[in-house]
Amino acid sequence: MKNRYTLFILIVSISVATLIHFPELVSLFDVFESQTLFPGMRPADVASEVFFTFISLVILFEVNILLFHFNQSAVKITWQKMILSLILTWILSSLLGKCFVFLHHTFDIPAIDAMVHHYLHPLRDFIITCTVSGSCYISYLIRRQQEVVIENQQLQAENILNQYEALKNQLNPHMLFNSLNTLRSLVREDQDKAQEYIQELSRVLRYTLQGNDSKSVFLKDEIEFVSAYIFLLKMRFEDNLSFDIGIDNKYGNYYLPPMAVQMLIENAVKHNEISDKRPLNIRIYTEGEELIVTNPVQPKLTATTGTGIGLANLAKRYYLLYKREIQISENEQFTIRIPLISSVS
Repeated sequence: MKNRYTLFILIVSISVATLIHFPELVSLFDVFESQTLFPGMRPADVASEVFFTFISLVILFEVNILLFHFNQSAVKITWQKMILSLILTWILSSLLGKCFVFLHHTFDIPAIDAMVHHYLHPLRDFIITCTVSGSCYISYLIRRQQEVVIENQQLQAENILNQYEALKNQLNPHMLFNSLNTLRSLVREDQDKAQEYIQELSRVLRYTLQGNDSKSVFLKDEIEFVSAYIFLLKMRFEDNLSFDIGIDNKYGNYYLPPMAVQMLIENAVKHNEISDKRPLNIRIYTEGEELIVTNPVQPKLTATTGTGIGLANLAKRYYLLYKREIQISENEQFTIRIPLISSVS
């Protein structure tokens, strides 16, 4: 940042020093004008004037930085400071001009002696003053604005991360609660099945714990986890619940939020009747760069109350992570399309 500010000072100083002496520079190439407006002027005189003006501008910038700290956005620049900066810069600019005249007369340093040039000194001091103080203040405002933008982006990123963590942390307790209820029933009915259920439950919990810090997972890993979760469900519902899974292998390394497919399956199981009379079939397949989960709509006779976890959770996670949306349609089939992400930053 310091190097950028120094470069800014040098560019402004060179530009202003050149433009202020633009009439003299133009006259160098016009023999008639150089003799009428600036008689006896030589290229060395103009070069000396431009160089000294450049040095004066750099000094004035440095004085303003040292006294008023324009390069520090944490320091508040008030209108009183701006007035002081203008007054001080104007006085110093005039003194530096007189210093140059003194050096010219004492040490014969090249300079323009034309009367018109001397008449322009007050105007040039005013231009230099406005340029230095104005540039310092504009640079200060730009730096403050940039820092505000950066702070807002940092706050937004932290807010998004906090929202995401809050959403993710809702999932594990909910799934564990349902799984433990099923396990309790199995322990009473069939201990052999209960042991097998515990093994698959451990696979499911291992996945959720290992992926606890992951914001995105590969589709192939998610489907492997889902196969263990499906086993848990089939232990509970047996032949009344079936799955058709058709995942194109070329999408195996595409990304999606962890436990997204599990949540969609859980949503279908929670809201639909699953019985001998009305078995439920859930299809999971890829189509283009989308994963589709669909099931027939067969509402339960007794309405189930939600826990606040489900499609809204998944939709929020997709928006926070990828700025993408899921698509939901419902007729005879309840269908959810979730985007598969080819790459994540």
